[in-house]
Amino acid sequence: MQEMDEKQAFASRLRQALKRSPKKIETATQLAVQFSLRHPNASITTQAAQKWLGGKSRPTPDKIDTLAQWLDVSPLWLRHGVADGGYRPRKEAARTISDVPPLSEKERELLRRLRAMPEARRHLIEELVEQFALDDEIGKP
Repeated sequence: MQEMDEKQAFASRLRQALKRSPKKIETATQLAVQFSLRHPNASITTQAAQKWLGGKSRPTPDKIDTLAQWLDVSPLWLRHGVADGGYRPRKEAARTISDVPPLSEKERELLRRLRAMPEARRHLIEELVEQFALDDEIGKP
């Protein structure tokens, strides 16, 4: 059971890294093609890529190294969810509403302005925040 959880955690990290990559990869076929271009001695099938993305299997260490280099993430983070600088928990401890400090006036104004934006712009801002959060999680400056 723990092995399946590790495979699923790897799949989640792989999807995060693919999401932040400049070349958007949305399907297992695209992943297989792009990976095979970067790792010509051991190309992969669409089925293998689908298993990686679906949390059914994990690639070998050399393939994880290729993915990490291509996607500009740490191999250690991609393998285990740990940043290069040391241990980072995979999931932040659950926070209750009482743990969150009240919003400052500046935060309230920012939130008001965000809510006033058209949905497409709000989505762009949300994507940007997700990218920065991922960079913090994987230990990128």
